Amino acid sequence: MAESRLHWGDILVIIAYFIAVISVGIISSCRNRGSIGGYFLAGRSMHWVPVGASLFASNIGSGHFVGLAGSGAASGIGIAVFELNAIFILMILGWLFVPVYVAAGVFTMPEYLRKRFGGQRIRIYLSVLALLLYVFTKISADLYSGAIFLTQALPELNLYVAVIILLAVAAIFTIGGGLTAVIWTDFIQTIIMVVGAFILMIMSFIKIGGYEQLQKKFFESYPNTTIQNWDNKNYSYAKCGIPPDNSWHLIRSADDGGLPWPGVMFGLTISSVWYWCSDQVIVQRALAAKNLAHAKAGTLLAGYLKFLPMWLIVFPGMIARVLFPDIVGCADPDECEKYCGSRSGCTNIAYPTLVLELMPAGLRGLMLAVMMSALISSLTSIFNSSSTIFTMDIWRRIHKNASEVELMIVGRLCVIVLVGVGIAWIPIVQNISELFHYIQAITSFLAPPVCAVYVLAIFWKRTNEPGAFWGLMVGLVVGLVRFAWEYSYTNVPCGEEDQDGRPDIISKVHYLHFGILLFGIVFIVTVVVSLLTEPIDEIHLQRLLFWNRFSTLKRTDLSEVEAEAEEQKEPEKDKKGGMVAALSGDGNDYDSLPWYKKGCQWICGIEKMTGEEHQLTDAEMRAIEEKQTSIHEAPWVRRLLNVNAVILLSMTVFVWAFFA
Repeated sequence: MAESRLHWGDILVIIAYFIAVISVGIISSCRNRGSIGGYFLAGRSMHWVPVGASLFASNIGSGHFVGLAGSGAASGIGIAVFELNAIFILMILGWLFVPVYVAAGVFTMPEYLRKRFGGQRIRIYLSVLALLLYVFTKISADLYSGAIFLTQALPELNLYVAVIILLAVAAIFTIGGGLTAVIWTDFIQTIIMVVGAFILMIMSFIKIGGYEQLQKKFFESYPNTTIQNWDNKNYSYAKCGIPPDNSWHLIRSADDGGLPWPGVMFGLTISSVWYWCSDQVIVQRALAAKNLAHAKAGTLLAGYLKFLPMWLIVFPGMIARVLFPDIVGCADPDECEKYCGSRSGCTNIAYPTLVLELMPAGLRGLMLAVMMSALISSLTSIFNSSSTIFTMDIWRRIHKNASEVELMIVGRLCVIVLVGVGIAWIPIVQNISELFHYIQAITSFLAPPVCAVYVLAIFWKRTNEPGAFWGLMVGLVVGLVRFAWEYSYTNVPCGEEDQDGRPDIISKVHYLHFGILLFGIVFIVTVVVSLLTEPIDEIHLQRLLFWNRFSTLKRTDLSEVEAEAEEQKEPEKDKKGGMVAALSGDGNDYDSLPWYKKGCQWICGIEKMTGEEHQLTDAEMRAIEEKQTSIHEAPWVRRLLNVNAVILLSMTVFVWAFFA
């Protein structure tokens, strides 16, 4: 397709985009670099606007542009329930979960569980599980969806070269600047995404004749092969390629194969609570806010922004099917393979096709920049949060006396390893079909146990470590059994359902319904085991539950008690690894270091750590800690935020009811 090749104006737009974003990354990377709190939590000094934008941008990646638009092209507006449901959960994050995390004074979600339950096995298990989920769902999904767009836009470009370039840019932002650079680049990228997608949405609706025309034409957008099958009385395949009758409904029947309403109302909520309220990538943005009010305002802004994907992504995906029914809506495996290289359908190329066929030179480059922006935004968020989890929850367990300098270097090296794994995983991800539902299914198999444990940890003080651990273990086994069982079968193409050899427990139990069942199992196991074992003393629970978040009583962390016991066994302290010594010299004579060591220290953000300015007194440290763990709000601010939350939720209910 000659029209798929970029004009020189598109190239200029892409170059300008990279210059702008890299400049922001470099400038912001010079702030909050010299400490763990600065690198991983942006010094807890972020304003609500970049926090809200980062929450939105960290969630909306290139996978959404490809996946949401593709699902919209395949089955209508129903997929928008994932975005609308998130608005309710964002309010739960800001009003119920973040106050507890802030009052507890934690960096990571596994760290909260360590304070809540003590021990190491839950924290290590969740840290490893999070890293696996990041690598094999989030990173892989973004790389795959980005590859689809790049393949359509630049057929002459080597795919691996393009992906490696994107990964390298994302890694540079994360390694060099930490969370401050990530949040500010997210802010710029969110603006680019919204503006570019808004322009395409307007052009798409103009092209098709408006909203009412879309409602009419979408149900008529089936490919020529479907018409031919009807004419030839090949009824098994004649139904393939026809949009479903409920394409304009958000709430669908309980036996719907795609989005059954019980699964959407309850199963999706369970997965969403895990993602928005306990996943490190998301919660880390809220914890970076300068205070609780800014964290709540950030979740409100992200909630308002979540109305956009339905209009900016889902509807354009449906328009793409109307404009290009033979390509986007293809149902014949041979035809699909010719158009997009996949025999299972071409709805995933709906958004790229719309961009490349509809937009003029220059704007095509803008939208390609939007795809790059979405991809880099998601990758930078995942890289930063993954390095935080590995450094704070795993490395400190391996090397108990690691210095702050060493932790920051290990965080950077972790990003490099993740980049390597991401590149190595590209060929495997390219063979995955129905990526969006694959990711949601994996989430429903693994997330409900974690969701159950966090809900019980925050709202039920009787929950203890044995109960949480065995609940997680039972949930992991049940989820992995379902996962392995389901994906041991191959997908059956449309028209060949009679050859589906899957048992009813797999074919008829939707993954969202399974998520409800799994949550219930883990909830019951955790409660029963907790009641049968010793409770945790309340002195260890102050400000770790929603009900006592304002407590002023002294808390003795279980983790500190365990640490003291370990120190008695291993009295040596303040060891530094040879790697750090090699990079930092003696730490006292920075000016005499060779240029290459100074450069290495700058990359690792430790050049400021050699001076006297970071030697804080105990009183200063206590003042900083009290400020960062305060959850008190001015009365008028609290009322303003509550009113906005009610308005936002009312708008969400109206939209849901309007399209029900």
